[in-house]
Amino acid sequence: MIAALFPGQGSQEIGMGKALYEGSRAAREALDRAEAALPGLLKLMWEGPEEELKLTANQQPALLAVGYAAFQAYLEMGGALPSFAAGHSLGEWTAHVAAGTLSLEDGLRLVRKRGEYMQEAVPVGAGAMAAVLKVPAQTIQELTAGLAGVEVANYNSPEQTVISGTAEGVAKATEVLKGHKARVIPLPVSAPFHSSLMRPARERLAADLAQVELSTPRFPVYSNVRAQPETRPSVIRELLLEQITHAVRWVEILQHLKAQGVKVYLEFGSGKVLTGLVGRTLDGVEARSLTRPQEIAEYLAVLKQG
Repeated sequence: MIAALFPGQGSQEIGMGKALYEGSRAAREALDRAEAALPGLLKLMWEGPEEELKLTANQQPALLAVGYAAFQAYLEMGGALPSFAAGHSLGEWTAHVAAGTLSLEDGLRLVRKRGEYMQEAVPVGAGAMAAVLKVPAQTIQELTAGLAGVEVANYNSPEQTVISGTAEGVAKATEVLKGHKARVIPLPVSAPFHSSLMRPARERLAADLAQVELSTPRFPVYSNVRAQPETRPSVIRELLLEQITHAVRWVEILQHLKAQGVKVYLEFGSGKVLTGLVGRTLDGVEARSLTRPQEIAEYLAVLKQG
């Protein structure tokens, strides 16, 4: 069984998607559609400037476009549909576009608004996020439970958990966690994602999402909020909104996929972040990053050889 994985913010880079555009007709068609929906997106992805690409309102549609294009290239080359799909944060939206829950054009416009609303929910500098290493997630929960203004945002791997909240709350949590031998790394983000501080963004996006029709996905897509696969459009709509203010339960998603019998995890899009997280979370499985046509062709050739 195969699972398709789609990355979230932090996987972007200048030049992302260019090899796909030049090496796959299906990817080129997908990226041309993305450019038509959001003019200037391809130039920004390929030429920068990097600081502008990093802006969450640009980064989110760029990652969605490239993840979808890589998936289309894989299908064009004869790749089989996955049994399941999952995406990390923004990647859950890419997974739903790949599954046909919503169109590429609707997905791109919505995640651009998602990025704008998330950025505008909290003044720059008022929020913060930090990665916590070397301490189990349960210990982090216990140590931060009594602190104001801090929440767990991402359960990325058994060794890495991300906290989010007010700048003061994250600073206090950092102090407490370092006192328990944790390694804490501040993240270069512009807002406290996946925290209750994002509630204004969730409410604004709800109005936009209500205007878009969702379809039943052609394969189940895992919810970040519940760490379970979902196929009901009405439920998916609510889960995509809840995701903005809730933690990404990535470790549980991977464990659930393995329990379902998934042996192969294919990451579509820019970077190799999720491939690394699979390797640090699951034993006895195969994980591959498929970012270029050559990588896709090589993987499919190995499959054919048996």
